[in-house]
Parts: sequence; structure tokens; C-alpha cells
Amino acid sequence: MKIKLFVLGLSLGISILSGCNDDLTQVGTGIQPENDRPLVYADTFYMKAKTVQTDSVYARTIYGSLGEIYDPLYGYLKSDFMCQFYCPENYRFKYTPHEGRIDSVEFSLYYSRSWTGDSLTPMRAQIYEVTTPLARDFYTNIDPEQFCDMQKSLGMQIYTARNLSVSDSLWNATNSNGVQSYQPNITIRMPKEVGQRFYDATIQTPEVFTDQNTFNQFFPGIYVTNTYGTGNILNIESAQMKIFYKYTVKGSADQDSLVYANEIFSATSEVIQLNRFKNTDISHLLKPNDSIAYLKSPAGVYTLLTIPAQDIASIIQGRIVSNVPFSLKALPQEEWKYAFEPPKNILILPKDSIDTFFKNNNVENSVTSYLGSYIQSTRTYSFGNIAKLIKAHMENSPSKDLEICVIPVQRRVGETYNYSYQKVEYTVAIENYLKPSGVKLRIDKDAMTMRVTTIEYK
Repeated sequence: MKIKLFVLGLSLGISILSGCNDDLTQVGTGIQPENDRPLVYADTFYMKAKTVQTDSVYARTIYGSLGEIYDPLYGYLKSDFMCQFYCPENYRFKYTPHEGRIDSVEFSLYYSRSWTGDSLTPMRAQIYEVTTPLARDFYTNIDPEQFCDMQKSLGMQIYTARNLSVSDSLWNATNSNGVQSYQPNITIRMPKEVGQRFYDATIQTPEVFTDQNTFNQFFPGIYVTNTYGTGNILNIESAQMKIFYKYTVKGSADQDSLVYANEIFSATSEVIQLNRFKNTDISHLLKPNDSIAYLKSPAGVYTLLTIPAQDIASIIQGRIVSNVPFSLKALPQEEWKYAFEPPKNILILPKDSIDTFFKNNNVENSVTSYLGSYIQSTRTYSFGNIAKLIKAHMENSPSKDLEICVIPVQRRVGETYNYSYQKVEYTVAIENYLKPSGVKLRIDKDAMTMRVTTIEYK
């Protein structure tokens, strides 16, 4: 048995090194019985590729995007979102507002410092009240006008990503753990009548706060959009609505005091957030091209590969698919200011599996889905051996070619330790990538070469 394994390994090595040699390769004939010799084949095939556009992707997340940006290659991208707010069961104000009055209401968006684009471009955020309860449809082509009264704004605010009213010392301040203590935010003043409506309802119709469903009927949410400026897109980490008021604290000798308080409603994972992305001026990316295919995120452009599974099946009849190394090569990125960066991770999977993969919170299994990470030094996404994907398709659909999609994704990782106590990362979740990115993939003949190694036992 040891001799058999050695001979097989040697055969595989010679076969792979032979490149495009499609002839039968036999090694070890002098030491192996005639009827127990594995035959190793290396066949060359060519994939086809094209750029396609999708009108939406599945994006169930608590993170949002806000803004608009233009790239000379990838066109315009506009991002906004609608969100509900979490409400505890049987909610009531912590204190009784002085004279039953609300002082003010603010809506705050907290964003990360990893925005895309120009930090000093003036932008305007504008908010509208959602008037129709949101549906649990997490696709990114939702139409806000079906849920909002766009004639009635709740407020607006001009901002820049780097808020110049915040001093450098505060902007760069860190806490004892070295974490930056100031989180950038956009705060929009809302009509205080919104807060008054909340308080009055706790007194007059408290049943609207019985649970989350009744609250969603009472206040369906807020739509946040960009109505001025093209220059950056912010990554929104959280959204809050704050209701400010004063309440009375009894003191000694009839000396009462007025104390400030606030009630906070947050967009959390328990409620719905719907992200919308609009891509325009991208028709040139979709034109037939023999050398380049494109990826653009979010929710815009991806590459569709066609693997000639029918040809493979007809040639390798009776053999075992052993090795199909697979990688995608990228061209250099653009050099203009604020050029998009390539997505760090991309996923390949059969075209007909996209919808269920993301809806079911699947992760790569190296059977029907494979994850590739971008290697800057070689501009390559490597996926390893995809023999199982080819084998599964030929078993289920031998008369069809295999169409696989190449999709930018966000990989969320966890950590564990192996038997040597070394830290090892593993995939916790895979989601559609919702940050602006773009990359050009090579689809010339050399880049589309696929070498399939198979084994036949006599």
C-alpha cells in the first residue's frame, strides 16, 4: 500500500508539471502490478466570464450606509436606509416631564472613521418619518416612497465626515485602553412634537407600548437619506432618537429642583433596518469584454463564470476528479484620488444558490461554496481545490455547464486554538459586502485556463 501511495503521488506531480499535456501518464510500471495501476490525466479547459448587474442583494444587518460618491470607473453610488426603533414591553417614561412638556428631540447617527471618499465634502443628511410599517424584506432595492411621506421632512443637517468643529485633541483622544473615546456623529434636531406625541401616548393610549409590534404600528420608523453633496459615504454603526425633558425633584424646605433627563430609542438587531443602494452610470462596465470583468459593491456589479462542465464530463468519463486548482487574477487598481479598493474577500458559488446562501446565513463549506482572500502582492484571489464543486455539479446536472457567481462578501471571524495551542480563525458569518469597493478581474485566455486532474483505476 505504501508503494501504491508513492506511485500515485509521483504520478500526480508529473501530471501537473506537464501543463497542458492531455495524454495518458503512467508512472511506476516496473514496480506495480499491471492490474493495480492508477492512471492519472491532466486535461485543460477554458472558462468564460462576463460582467452582470443585479438590482439588489440580501442585506440583513444593523449597520447602515449614508451618502453619495462618484468614481470615474465605477460610476455613482448612493446609499441610505430606513430603520425601526427598539421599544421595551409596556414602556413608560422614567420620570414625569415637568408640566407634561417635552423640551426637544434629536436624531443621532454614529459612524466609523473608515468612510469612503473626501472627508471635507459638505453633505446634507435629511430624515423623514416612516408612515407605513416596514416589511421584513432585506433586499437593497426597496423604494422608500412606498413607506414615507416625502413631502414632510423631520429635519436636516449639513455635515462633513471630518467634523471641523471638533478639535484635533478631542478627535484623537483615547481612553485608558487606547481606544478612541470620541465617536463621530451627525445630530439632527427634530420637531419636539414627535417627543410630545410619545409622552402623551404613554398617558392616553399606553396600549401602543404593549410590545414591539404595537409600537411599530404607532411609530414605524425613520428614513435617513442624503439630499445634497457627492463626495463620501459613511459607515453608520448605530442610530438613536433622544427625547429630552425636565422633571421635578422634591427638595427640603419646599425647595424643588428641575433636573434634565432623556429617553433613548435605538435601532438594534431586534428590529428591522432596510438598506438601499442605487448604482448609476455603470452601463460601460456591462459591455462585452474579452479581457476584463468587474466586481463592484455594494449591490451592483459582479462576475459570472461559466465552467464547461459538459465538456469535462464527456472527456473524463469513468475517472475521479482529483484536483482543480482555482484562482482569479486582478489588474492593478486605479491611481486617482479616492479610488475604490478591491474587496478583501470574495465568494464563489453556483448561480442558483445565491438567494438561499445569504438568507440561510450559510458560510463557505469548500464543497459548493469557496472563499478567496485578496493577496496584494500577487493581485490574486485563491480558492484552493474546487474538485468537489465540479464533481457535485456533474453528478446532479451532467448535461449543463456550471455557472458560478463571484461576489464581494464580508467575512466575520471567530477564534479558537488548535492542538498546538496556536490561534486559528474560523468563519462565523458571511454577508454581502456593503462598503464601496471595486476590482477588475482578468478574463483573458491565460487567466481563464482550468486544469483538471483526474484518476482512473484499472
